[in-house]
Amino acid sequence: MATTSMNPREELEAIARRALSFATADETRVSIRNDSVGQTRFAGGEITTSGASTDRTVTITSTIGRQQASASTNVTDDESLRRTVDLAERLARLSPEDPELLPGLGPQEYATIPAYDPRTAELNAEQRATAVAGLIAAAKAVDPSQDLFVAGYLEANANHGRLVANSKGLMAFHADTEVSLSNTVRTPDGTGSGWASAGAREWGRIDAPALGRRAAQKAVASRNPVAIEPGRYTVVLEPQAVADLIPLLLGAFNARTAEEGRSPFSRRVAGQTLEPGQPGPTLLGEKIADERVILYSDPTDPDIRGTPFDGEGLPTRRRVWVENGMLKNLMYNRFWAQRRGIPLSEVGGFGGGLKMAGGTQSVDELIASTPRGILVTRNWYIRSLDQRTASYTGLTRDGTFLIEDGKIARSVKNFRWNESPLLMLNRIMAIGQAERVSAGMVMPSLKVSDFNFASISEAV
Repeated sequence: MATTSMNPREELEAIARRALSFATADETRVSIRNDSVGQTRFAGGEITTSGASTDRTVTITSTIGRQQASASTNVTDDESLRRTVDLAERLARLSPEDPELLPGLGPQEYATIPAYDPRTAELNAEQRATAVAGLIAAAKAVDPSQDLFVAGYLEANANHGRLVANSKGLMAFHADTEVSLSNTVRTPDGTGSGWASAGAREWGRIDAPALGRRAAQKAVASRNPVAIEPGRYTVVLEPQAVADLIPLLLGAFNARTAEEGRSPFSRRVAGQTLEPGQPGPTLLGEKIADERVILYSDPTDPDIRGTPFDGEGLPTRRRVWVENGMLKNLMYNRFWAQRRGIPLSEVGGFGGGLKMAGGTQSVDELIASTPRGILVTRNWYIRSLDQRTASYTGLTRDGTFLIEDGKIARSVKNFRWNESPLLMLNRIMAIGQAERVSAGMVMPSLKVSDFNFASISEAV
């Protein structure tokens, strides 16, 4: 990439203006990403791959009448930009008309969100290797008598600049960083498995040795699991296990699917038949969860610091989805909002990340208050069962334990579960402390009654 005296924002704006100057379509939008990523994989106690890449991608979206198409390039000289604009316009003329296409937005106002960390952006292979070595050493030190198998992945992403501009004068810019580190530890006999992960905007928030120790402790403790009868149990879900479930509800907050009767937030009325495009009643404003549940998106929240605009340049704002157990808002796109007479200020999605308010109890305290139950570290292989009830099936993984008399009694074989995260939020017994599970997501631990474990899984 050529060196320039301009700062990243000025440089991307200059590219966008040049691209727009070549456009002849009714409307043109330019989207630019200027990213770099560094990654390190490790397994068997050593690094297996390490790599880095940098790319700048310019996407041109051309609109001619109600026809629209896009083309992309990562070469930004005038000839390449002109060719990409021309390709997008030719493709638009070949595209079918979109009856729901709306005109582009004019200039907007955006929140300034400090989410770019130079240390994360500059994290190099040597620094990543040092962190991985520290994690592996800490994991193996948990039980030196065993040759614990340690594997994982470290990735640092730097969005040096994301820009959206259009021919109506809109110009949006944001930069951020994100780093994640996860590791799985297995015992030599293959019966014990533990896992731990962390994500943040800043590399300084990641404690690599602590992640190694936590995963190794889970692996050692989960050796030789026993099978117990499937059924409905009180369950203590660690924050990651909660984060595997709650985001499954995001699609249900879509206003259109709710009003068209295709969502758990649709109100079913006996004998009612909706005409195509006719909005029906929803559960907006009604109780859908335990009164302690507060779930929201907010790009300005210091624990999230999300992107202040979406792909069209529409500002993302704080949205409270569930407040004190009540369905507070639904998500409208611009087309459906216009049809329903919803003001533009109420339009927007999840660019602000996702956060569920937590309580004061630690996971250990939730366990201590449980006469009998199951502790779940995390879930995986989750698949949808029924969109209308938000029902899913999945498996526990990397540390599932039986709780008896407020203590961990033994490790148990993993379960397949069939459950609705929405119905689960109505059976909350206690809400634990919230933790950041990724750069844009904060979730608490939960204690829930009658969690439906349908069968045993032989997988570790």
